[in-house]
Amino acid sequence: MTELHFPAPELVCPAGTPAALRSAVAAGANAVYCGLRNATNARNFPGLNFTPDELGEAVEFSHRRGVRVFLAVNTFPAAGRFDQWREAIDIAHRAGVDAVVVADIGVTDYAAETYPALRRHLSVQAGASSVEAIGYYCDAYAISRVILPRLLTTAEIGGICTAVACEVEVFVFGNIGMMAEGRCSLNSYATGTSTNMDGICSAACDVRFEQEADGTTAARVGPFLVDRLASGERAGYPTICKGSYSGAGGRTPYYAFEEPRTLNLIGLLGELIAAGARAFKIEGRQRSQAYVQEVVSAFRSVLDSVGSTDLPHPVLDHVAEAGRETHGAFGGKRWR
Repeated sequence: MTELHFPAPELVCPAGTPAALRSAVAAGANAVYCGLRNATNARNFPGLNFTPDELGEAVEFSHRRGVRVFLAVNTFPAAGRFDQWREAIDIAHRAGVDAVVVADIGVTDYAAETYPALRRHLSVQAGASSVEAIGYYCDAYAISRVILPRLLTTAEIGGICTAVACEVEVFVFGNIGMMAEGRCSLNSYATGTSTNMDGICSAACDVRFEQEADGTTAARVGPFLVDRLASGERAGYPTICKGSYSGAGGRTPYYAFEEPRTLNLIGLLGELIAAGARAFKIEGRQRSQAYVQEVVSAFRSVLDSVGSTDLPHPVLDHVAEAGRETHGAFGGKRWR
């Protein structure tokens, strides 16, 4: 495997397709993450992801440019289906990826026992957010890096960074993910497909937008009405957790779980570096090449200028979900 070295922090960028991977590399990614075209990764959608041959070509392309490749094998196999996840780890090893991003304990154990030299990054899907949980994975499976949930404050991240024996990766742009990551069952009830086992949440075949007589647009996931949008209103991609519901008694609709917003921590990178974060992750494997190019370029420019007196201030609200941004937990928690 090619040994590559990067100055901290590492900018980890989405590669939903080979074309998006090339865009991320050109825009300044230190590493890209991708998945195979099956249920072993949490973005299992038609038109996305890589064949084994494409993965090998992506690794060769990226390594020639000093960029690492991580393969997401971060869903949970059902009983009797483990072979596909085992094969995904085998493919990752043959392709020469720099790390596998894993969540399931059995998959993690297989990777550690079969390919001990292959780096293992613990996916946010594993839901490890305490020093004790992370420490277990480090001790049992020699995890090299943990990707933290998006519900921790900078101070909490700093405490983890100083207490665990692995690198820490933090989401800095993309879906806010207020639901318990790795443990969401809402889509399973609505459509029959599981976010965490099939890698599918709100697939296009389950989403409908219907014009209503009063001029509003109804957004549905499966048979369920999840939002009603006024004419011209910007909205995010409909999911059960980001629906606006009226509840009993016809009360005014409100976002019961999450609002459609994009987490954007581009102004807090310096604080996160000081806290000890080793890598910053941009979400967006379902987004366009143009999105990847713009967001990665923006974060690259700020990271390259951290500590200088001439720090750029890119504006990214036009690519944010529903045109809205948030600092999430980093702006102060109002829930537990």
